[in-house]
Amino acid sequence: MRHPRLGCSTITFRRLDLDRALETIADLGFREVDLGSLPNVCEHVPLDLDDRARSRVLRAVRNSGLAVRSINADIGDLNRPATEAELDASRAHLHELSALAAEVGSVAVVLPNGALSHEPAETLDSDLDRVAGRLIEAAGLTATFGIELWTESLHVHRLCCTADRALALAARLDGSTVRHVVDVSHVVAAGADLAGTIDAFGPRTAHVHLRDATPGHVTDLADPLMPGNINLSIGRGVVDFDEGVIALQRNAFDGHFTLELETHDVDDADRPSAAAAAADTIESLLNRHPATT
Repeated sequence: MRHPRLGCSTITFRRLDLDRALETIADLGFREVDLGSLPNVCEHVPLDLDDRARSRVLRAVRNSGLAVRSINADIGDLNRPATEAELDASRAHLHELSALAAEVGSVAVVLPNGALSHEPAETLDSDLDRVAGRLIEAAGLTATFGIELWTESLHVHRLCCTADRALALAARLDGSTVRHVVDVSHVVAAGADLAGTIDAFGPRTAHVHLRDATPGHVTDLADPLMPGNINLSIGRGVVDFDEGVIALQRNAFDGHFTLELETHDVDDADRPSAAAAAADTIESLLNRHPATT
Protein backbone atom coordinates (compact mmCIF):
# COMPACT_ATOMS: atom_id res chain seq x y z
CA MET A 1 0.00 0.00 0.00
CA ARG A 2 1.04 3.57 -0.63
CA HIS A 3 1.99 6.07 2.07
CA PRO A 4 -1.13 6.89 4.12
CA ARG A 5 -0.75 10.64 3.50
CA LEU A 6 -0.39 10.31 -0.28
CA GLY A 7 -3.45 10.07 -2.52
CA CYS A 8 -4.22 10.42 -6.20
CA SER A 9 -6.76 12.62 -7.93
CA THR A 10 -9.11 11.18 -10.53
CA ILE A 11 -7.97 14.13 -12.66
CA THR A 12 -4.82 12.04 -13.22
CA PHE A 13 -7.02 9.59 -15.17
CA ARG A 14 -9.61 12.04 -16.41
CA ARG A 15 -10.06 10.29 -19.76
CA LEU A 16 -11.26 7.13 -18.03
CA ASP A 17 -14.76 6.78 -16.68
CA LEU A 18 -15.07 7.05 -12.89
CA ASP A 19 -15.16 3.30 -12.21
CA ARG A 20 -12.03 2.63 -14.26
CA ALA A 21 -10.21 5.66 -12.84
CA LEU A 22 -10.91 4.52 -9.27
CA GLU A 23 -9.98 0.92 -10.11
CA THR A 24 -6.66 2.09 -11.58
CA ILE A 25 -5.90 4.27 -8.54
CA ALA A 26 -6.71 1.41 -6.16
CA ASP A 27 -4.60 -1.04 -8.19
CA LEU A 28 -1.64 1.34 -7.83
CA GLY A 29 -1.88 0.94 -4.07
CA PHE A 30 -3.32 4.32 -3.11
CA ARG A 31 -5.62 4.45 -0.12
CA GLU A 32 -7.40 7.70 -0.90
CA VAL A 33 -8.56 9.83 -3.79
CA ASP A 34 -9.62 13.33 -4.73
CA LEU A 35 -12.64 13.42 -7.04
CA GLY A 36 -12.70 15.84 -9.97
CA SER A 37 -15.79 17.92 -10.71
CA LEU A 38 -14.36 20.65 -12.93
CA PRO A 39 -16.12 21.75 -16.15
CA ASN A 40 -14.23 20.71 -19.29
CA VAL A 41 -11.41 19.22 -17.19
CA CYS A 42 -12.73 16.28 -15.20
CA GLU A 43 -16.39 15.57 -14.53
CA HIS A 44 -16.11 12.32 -12.61
CA VAL A 45 -18.52 13.99 -10.21
CA PRO A 46 -21.11 15.25 -12.70
CA LEU A 47 -21.95 18.94 -12.73
CA ASP A 48 -25.64 18.03 -12.68
CA LEU A 49 -25.89 16.02 -9.47
CA ASP A 50 -29.35 14.54 -9.69
CA ASP A 51 -30.25 11.47 -7.63
CA ARG A 52 -29.11 9.05 -10.31
CA ALA A 53 -25.72 10.75 -10.75
CA ARG A 54 -25.16 10.95 -6.99
CA SER A 55 -25.99 7.26 -6.56
CA ARG A 56 -23.61 6.32 -9.38
CA VAL A 57 -20.71 8.21 -7.76
CA LEU A 58 -21.47 6.80 -4.33
CA ARG A 59 -21.60 3.25 -5.68
CA ALA A 60 -18.32 3.66 -7.58
CA VAL A 61 -16.49 5.01 -4.54
CA ARG A 62 -17.81 2.26 -2.27
CA ASN A 63 -16.87 -0.43 -4.77
CA SER A 64 -13.33 0.95 -5.04
CA GLY A 65 -12.58 0.74 -1.33
CA LEU A 66 -10.87 4.13 -1.51
CA ALA A 67 -11.30 6.92 1.02
CA VAL A 68 -12.17 10.35 -0.37
CA ARG A 69 -10.06 13.30 0.74
CA SER A 70 -11.82 16.03 -1.25
CA ILE A 71 -14.11 16.87 -4.14
CA ASN A 72 -12.42 19.42 -6.38
CA ALA A 73 -15.28 21.45 -7.83
CA ASP A 74 -16.37 24.73 -9.41
CA ILE A 75 -19.70 26.42 -8.66
CA GLY A 76 -19.14 29.49 -10.86
CA ASP A 77 -16.89 32.53 -11.13
CA LEU A 78 -16.81 33.71 -7.52
CA ASN A 79 -15.33 37.11 -8.38
CA ARG A 80 -18.02 38.13 -10.85
CA PRO A 81 -21.13 40.10 -9.81
CA ALA A 82 -24.13 37.80 -9.92
CA THR A 83 -27.88 38.09 -9.85
CA GLU A 84 -29.80 36.59 -6.96
CA ALA A 85 -30.99 33.81 -9.27
CA GLU A 86 -27.39 33.01 -10.22
CA LEU A 87 -26.34 33.00 -6.57
CA ASP A 88 -29.21 30.68 -5.70
CA ALA A 89 -28.15 28.28 -8.46
CA SER A 90 -24.57 28.34 -7.18
CA ARG A 91 -25.74 27.66 -3.62
CA ALA A 92 -27.92 24.78 -4.82
CA HIS A 93 -24.95 23.27 -6.66
CA LEU A 94 -22.78 23.52 -3.55
CA HIS A 95 -25.57 22.01 -1.46
CA GLU A 96 -25.61 18.95 -3.74
CA LEU A 97 -21.81 18.69 -3.69
CA SER A 98 -21.76 18.92 0.10
CA ALA A 99 -24.44 16.27 0.46
CA LEU A 100 -22.44 13.94 -1.80
CA ALA A 101 -19.22 14.76 0.06
CA ALA A 102 -20.86 13.74 3.31
CA GLU A 103 -22.18 10.51 1.76
CA VAL A 104 -18.77 9.44 0.41
CA GLY A 105 -16.94 10.46 3.59
CA SER A 106 -14.99 13.32 2.01
CA VAL A 107 -13.11 15.70 4.29
CA ALA A 108 -13.64 18.78 2.13
CA VAL A 109 -15.00 20.45 -0.96
CA VAL A 110 -12.41 22.53 -2.84
CA LEU A 111 -13.42 25.67 -4.77
CA PRO A 112 -11.29 27.90 -7.02
CA ASN A 113 -10.21 31.47 -6.33
CA GLY A 114 -12.18 33.12 -9.14
CA ALA A 115 -12.74 33.00 -12.87
CA LEU A 116 -10.41 31.54 -15.48
CA SER A 117 -9.07 35.00 -16.26
CA HIS A 118 -6.38 37.22 -14.81
CA GLU A 119 -8.49 40.31 -15.44
CA PRO A 120 -10.74 41.40 -12.55
CA ALA A 121 -14.44 41.76 -13.27
CA GLU A 122 -14.36 45.17 -11.51
CA THR A 123 -11.22 46.01 -9.56
CA LEU A 124 -8.78 43.57 -8.01
CA ASP A 125 -9.70 44.64 -4.47
CA SER A 126 -13.43 44.40 -5.03
CA ASP A 127 -13.05 41.06 -6.80
CA LEU A 128 -10.96 39.65 -3.96
CA ASP A 129 -13.51 40.91 -1.45
CA ARG A 130 -16.26 39.19 -3.40
CA VAL A 131 -14.36 35.89 -3.65
CA ALA A 132 -13.60 35.93 0.07
CA GLY A 133 -17.20 36.71 0.95
CA ARG A 134 -18.58 33.92 -1.21
CA LEU A 135 -16.01 31.41 0.08
CA ILE A 136 -16.89 32.28 3.67
CA GLU A 137 -20.58 31.86 2.87
CA ALA A 138 -19.80 28.54 1.16
CA ALA A 139 -17.91 27.35 4.24
CA GLY A 140 -20.98 28.02 6.32
CA LEU A 141 -23.04 25.81 4.02
CA THR A 142 -20.54 22.92 3.85
CA ALA A 143 -20.19 23.01 7.65
CA THR A 144 -23.85 22.05 8.01
CA PHE A 145 -22.87 18.73 6.39
CA GLY A 146 -19.73 18.35 8.52
CA ILE A 147 -17.53 19.16 5.51
CA GLU A 148 -14.60 21.59 5.36
CA LEU A 149 -14.26 24.23 2.63
CA TRP A 150 -10.84 24.64 1.01
CA THR A 151 -9.77 26.89 -1.84
CA GLU A 152 -6.93 26.55 -4.32
CA SER A 153 -5.70 30.05 -3.59
CA LEU A 154 -3.03 30.24 -6.30
CA HIS A 155 -3.92 29.09 -9.81
CA VAL A 156 -1.94 30.53 -12.71
CA HIS A 157 -4.95 30.61 -15.05
CA ARG A 158 -7.43 32.19 -12.60
CA LEU A 159 -7.89 35.54 -10.88
CA CYS A 160 -5.34 34.78 -8.14
CA CYS A 161 -2.58 33.94 -10.57
CA THR A 162 0.36 35.19 -8.48
CA ALA A 163 1.51 34.59 -4.93
CA ASP A 164 0.74 38.21 -4.05
CA ARG A 165 -2.88 37.86 -5.16
CA ALA A 166 -3.26 34.48 -3.46
CA LEU A 167 -1.91 35.84 -0.18
CA ALA A 168 -4.14 38.90 -0.47
CA LEU A 169 -7.10 36.53 -0.71
CA ALA A 170 -5.76 34.50 2.22
CA ALA A 171 -5.55 37.65 4.34
CA ARG A 172 -9.23 38.33 3.66
CA LEU A 173 -10.06 34.81 4.79
CA ASP A 174 -8.18 35.02 8.09
CA GLY A 175 -10.50 34.32 10.98
CA SER A 176 -12.79 32.16 8.81
CA THR A 177 -12.87 28.38 8.58
CA VAL A 178 -11.75 28.45 4.92
CA ARG A 179 -8.34 26.81 4.48
CA HIS A 180 -6.00 26.57 1.53
CA VAL A 181 -4.79 24.05 -1.02
CA VAL A 182 -1.23 24.67 -2.17
CA ASP A 183 -0.51 23.28 -5.62
CA VAL A 184 3.27 23.29 -5.98
CA SER A 185 3.09 23.37 -9.78
CA HIS A 186 1.07 26.60 -9.73
CA VAL A 187 3.43 28.22 -7.23
CA VAL A 188 6.43 27.53 -9.44
CA ALA A 189 4.58 28.36 -12.67
CA ALA A 190 3.67 31.72 -11.12
CA GLY A 191 7.37 32.48 -10.71
CA ALA A 192 7.06 32.40 -6.91
CA ASP A 193 9.49 30.95 -4.40
CA LEU A 194 8.06 27.61 -3.24
CA ALA A 195 9.40 27.55 0.31
CA GLY A 196 8.67 31.24 0.82
CA THR A 197 5.08 30.82 -0.38
CA ILE A 198 4.54 27.81 1.90
CA ASP A 199 5.95 29.83 4.80
CA ALA A 200 3.61 32.71 3.96
CA PHE A 201 0.54 30.44 4.11
CA GLY A 202 1.88 28.82 7.27
CA PRO A 203 -0.74 26.89 9.25
CA ARG A 204 -3.51 27.95 6.84
CA THR A 205 -2.49 25.17 4.41
CA ALA A 206 -4.95 22.26 4.54
CA HIS A 207 -3.85 20.14 1.57
CA VAL A 208 -1.17 19.93 -1.13
CA HIS A 209 -1.45 19.08 -4.83
CA LEU A 210 1.60 17.66 -6.59
CA ARG A 211 2.68 18.00 -10.21
CA ASP A 212 5.84 19.37 -11.83
CA ALA A 213 6.20 22.71 -13.62
CA THR A 214 8.51 25.24 -15.19
CA PRO A 215 8.52 28.85 -13.95
CA GLY A 216 6.59 31.76 -15.36
CA HIS A 217 7.18 35.46 -14.79
CA VAL A 218 5.27 38.62 -14.05
CA THR A 219 5.07 40.97 -17.02
CA ASP A 220 2.97 44.09 -16.43
CA LEU A 221 -0.32 45.21 -14.92
CA ALA A 222 -2.30 44.55 -18.07
CA ASP A 223 -1.01 40.98 -18.26
CA PRO A 224 0.35 40.25 -14.79
CA LEU A 225 1.61 36.75 -15.43
CA MET A 226 3.08 34.74 -18.25
CA PRO A 227 2.51 31.31 -16.69
CA GLY A 228 5.00 28.53 -16.87
CA ASN A 229 4.10 24.97 -17.83
CA ILE A 230 1.99 23.22 -15.16
CA ASN A 231 1.38 20.01 -17.10
CA LEU A 232 4.60 18.11 -16.48
CA SER A 233 5.22 14.74 -14.87
CA ILE A 234 7.16 14.76 -11.63
CA GLY A 235 10.84 14.93 -12.47
CA ARG A 236 10.37 16.73 -15.80
CA GLY A 237 10.15 20.27 -14.42
CA VAL A 238 12.02 22.31 -11.85
CA VAL A 239 9.85 21.93 -8.75
CA ASP A 240 12.05 21.16 -5.73
CA PHE A 241 9.73 18.71 -3.99
CA ASP A 242 12.27 18.05 -1.22
CA GLU A 243 12.38 21.76 -0.43
CA GLY A 244 8.59 21.87 -0.43
CA VAL A 245 8.19 18.96 1.98
CA ILE A 246 10.78 20.47 4.33
CA ALA A 247 8.98 23.84 4.26
CA LEU A 248 5.65 22.16 4.98
CA GLN A 249 7.19 20.27 7.88
CA ARG A 250 8.66 23.52 9.20
CA ASN A 251 5.14 24.93 9.26
CA ALA A 252 3.78 21.89 11.15
CA PHE A 253 1.72 20.74 8.16
CA ASP A 254 0.00 17.48 9.06
CA GLY A 255 -2.38 17.25 6.11
CA HIS A 256 -2.27 15.04 3.06
CA PHE A 257 -0.79 15.20 -0.45
CA THR A 258 -2.50 14.37 -3.73
CA LEU A 259 -0.93 13.55 -7.07
CA GLU A 260 -2.93 15.66 -9.52
CA LEU A 261 -1.12 14.60 -12.67
CA GLU A 262 -2.96 16.48 -15.37
CA THR A 263 0.13 16.06 -17.52
CA HIS A 264 0.57 16.54 -21.25
CA ASP A 265 3.91 14.74 -21.57
CA VAL A 266 2.67 11.18 -21.06
CA ASP A 267 0.57 8.98 -23.34
CA ASP A 268 -2.63 7.73 -21.73
CA ALA A 269 -1.37 4.16 -21.83
CA ASP A 270 1.64 5.21 -19.74
CA ARG A 271 -0.28 7.13 -17.07
CA PRO A 272 -0.45 4.29 -14.52
CA SER A 273 3.31 3.72 -14.64
CA ALA A 274 3.98 7.48 -14.52
CA ALA A 275 1.71 7.82 -11.49
CA ALA A 276 3.50 4.93 -9.80
CA ALA A 277 6.89 6.52 -10.46
CA ALA A 278 5.66 9.86 -9.12
CA ALA A 279 4.31 8.15 -6.01
CA ASP A 280 7.67 6.43 -5.45
CA THR A 281 9.43 9.81 -5.60
CA ILE A 282 7.07 11.53 -3.18
CA GLU A 283 6.93 8.58 -0.78
CA SER A 284 10.70 8.65 -0.44
CA LEU A 285 10.50 12.31 0.59
CA LEU A 286 7.67 11.73 3.05
CA ASN A 287 9.59 8.86 4.63
CA ARG A 288 12.73 11.00 4.80
CA HIS A 289 10.88 13.93 6.35
CA PRO A 290 8.09 12.45 8.51
CA ALA A 291 5.46 14.78 9.97
CA THR A 292 6.21 15.99 13.49
CA THR A 293 3.56 15.62 16.15
